[in-house]
Amino acid sequence: MSTGERSPERRPTLDPASAAIRTAVREALSPATAATASRGPNPPVVIVAVSGGADSMALLHACAFLHRRDEVSARAVTVDHGLQSASAAVAERVRTTAESWGVPAETIAVQVSAGVEGLEAAAREARYGVLENVRQRVGAEWIITAHTRNDQAETVLLGLLRGSGTRSLAGMAPRTARLLRPLLGLDRSDTEASCRAQGIEVWDDPMNTDPAFARVRARGLVERFERELGQPLAANLARTADLCRADADCLDEVAWTVAAELAERREIDLIPLRDLPEAILSRALRSWLLSLGVPAQGFGADRIATLCRLVRSRTRGRLSLPGDTEALVDRDRLSFRDVERAGRSQRTPPRSRPPEATSTPPL
Repeated sequence: MSTGERSPERRPTLDPASAAIRTAVREALSPATAATASRGPNPPVVIVAVSGGADSMALLHACAFLHRRDEVSARAVTVDHGLQSASAAVAERVRTTAESWGVPAETIAVQVSAGVEGLEAAAREARYGVLENVRQRVGAEWIITAHTRNDQAETVLLGLLRGSGTRSLAGMAPRTARLLRPLLGLDRSDTEASCRAQGIEVWDDPMNTDPAFARVRARGLVERFERELGQPLAANLARTADLCRADADCLDEVAWTVAAELAERREIDLIPLRDLPEAILSRALRSWLLSLGVPAQGFGADRIATLCRLVRSRTRGRLSLPGDTEALVDRDRLSFRDVERAGRSQRTPPRSRPPEATSTPPL
């Protein structure tokens, strides 16, 4: 090489964790964008949900790289729940960091109070509501979140502890409606390694170590079992979720055909239903109740199992439901009734038809 010739600049080596995250985002977007309407030459517009923790900052860093390469058109959104004294400062730091990486960003503050299902659930509902509103406002195709395999394992464990069914054990799907979770195949250690390698400042949310929250306790159980059993529990639980999801998707598809015939009908002929497998019948009845406006939190697996037994019993019985409603089985008929209205009709029966001498108490 001559004295005046300059050696080519070497690009810094990309660490394996950051490379894996970029690949995961690319792979998640590829089939997802193929399933949407054609966009022409424009890259997909995505909303990146960023909290400031290692998982979401590593995801944002990967999306920023793809954004600069015109593989995606990214926009970072941080929802400030106001649950920590430093939350506003963290949200502002995330915004400025995203913009320094070339990604448009905004922070949105919400007020959260613990509802029936607790503070975590209320915060989650508020967060996803904000993200969906932004998605619609800017015309984005997808919302991308940074849930990892560890989050999946915790979700499955919580489902097991509740005694939930196959759908709950299926955990979080890689794609739900307009939501993508590209990091479900990666561990939390990968996102932390990426942030260390890239020199990314992250925020450790105190709520992530507060044992008052069930998910924090579940996280501790997973870590303890892995140490004491010497097994990759997080990976195994995540694999269980994949297997359960495949089964649940298949059963849901079969049950949907039945459920579509029952939707919004206040009276149902039970003869075609009684020979259905339990997995199909329970799903169809649950969908039927939802179609009539019964809130999902108003009945669980036990109530659905009770209703299935009534359907197969060929005798008279009833199941009390939220909102002063009930499901009444009378031999070969299943009816959905308003209790107050039914009570009025029983108090003033038609003269040509005397009232029933007995009635079955609510279950």
